[in-house]
Amino acid sequence: MGELKGACIVGQSGGPTSVINASVYGVIDTALKNPNITKVFGAEHGIKGVLNDRLFDMGEEDPAELELLKYTPSSALGSCRYKIADPDVDDTDYKRILEVFKKHDVRYFFYNGGNDSMDTCNKISKYMQKVGYECRVMGVPKTIDNDLFGTDHCPGFASAAKYIATSCMEVYQDARVYDTGMVCIVEIMGRHAGWLAGAASLATAFGAGPDLIYLPEVDFDMDQFLADVDRIYKEKGNCMVAVSEGIHYADGSFVSEAKTSATDGFGHAQLGGLAATLANIVKEKTGAKVRGIELSLLQRCGAHLASETDIEESYMSGKAAVENAVNGITDKMVGFECTRENGEYVCKTKLLNLTDVANTEKKVPLEWINAAHNGIEQSFVDYALPLIQGEPKLPKESSLPRFAKLKKVLAK
Repeated sequence: MGELKGACIVGQSGGPTSVINASVYGVIDTALKNPNITKVFGAEHGIKGVLNDRLFDMGEEDPAELELLKYTPSSALGSCRYKIADPDVDDTDYKRILEVFKKHDVRYFFYNGGNDSMDTCNKISKYMQKVGYECRVMGVPKTIDNDLFGTDHCPGFASAAKYIATSCMEVYQDARVYDTGMVCIVEIMGRHAGWLAGAASLATAFGAGPDLIYLPEVDFDMDQFLADVDRIYKEKGNCMVAVSEGIHYADGSFVSEAKTSATDGFGHAQLGGLAATLANIVKEKTGAKVRGIELSLLQRCGAHLASETDIEESYMSGKAAVENAVNGITDKMVGFECTRENGEYVCKTKLLNLTDVANTEKKVPLEWINAAHNGIEQSFVDYALPLIQGEPKLPKESSLPRFAKLKKVLAK
């Protein structure tokens, strides 16, 4: 593959993170400086922006505003959760994408997202090869869930982990102020993989975190949970619990779903989120004062607690995507390869096949979960701690965050 000149499109997809824009800035900044890339377009709302021919000319943006993307949470170009059809079944979308690519002479496509986004990326890449349209396609990873296959970790996870650990340490202080005890249940994102809930163990490792942590990698037992909580509450006068939103019973049903579980024993449906559901059950069972806390969207947009390491690595992944594509590589996702030897943390980029990444979920290793399935081993802490290091110098205006304000000039 020789030199390829043409425009590029970058899009964002799936759930936002506090550093997804740092990755996109890595792509935009590197692409704008590259002589082989003639124009840099940002797709409005991911692949939908390509289908609707709503592309922003990133060359029209003020460079200082673009740089603020490094510190701006959520998806600045707009995101979508659009599942593209299998091209063998229905190629309507693909024909339209090709039409838009040809119209703007797009020869590079960068897609920034998680599992589903890599699937989209993979399908587009394979379709362009099939029809013989030369276009280099690269996936740029993002997901706070940290469940992408083949990479040490994902951009976005570290900042969410830092937010979760910090919030747990803060709540821990608050939950202990009265002379009467309290049970506090913190619900953390992650439907199928427990990386985020596991991050609460960082707080515990530093002396102010949950007594009990439950991940979806192992089955949840309500009776055992109630016994655990009761035991610790009686022993300490307080109990703090971190639960992943995706914890499930042995039959696979989610604990959060508002139907009565066989072991719940109260015969009435629990409404509300998982934290509220468990709080009600614990209150009925133990009579303790119980508070349920759902971190919800805060854990993925809390840029004020971002990890500088995460920001730098996110930028690096976007930059690597462009450099590799210009050098003739296509059909890959940028991943991370890391070493944590003798207290030294080193992270380098590597390339993964889109087909391998597209629909494989990476779970927390079972040996990182304790034998009782209610806590996390030191190996998880050793893995996550280097990732959350460093404080970004966040731009402020009157002590409030100054986020990027893009003009979003549409391409003709």
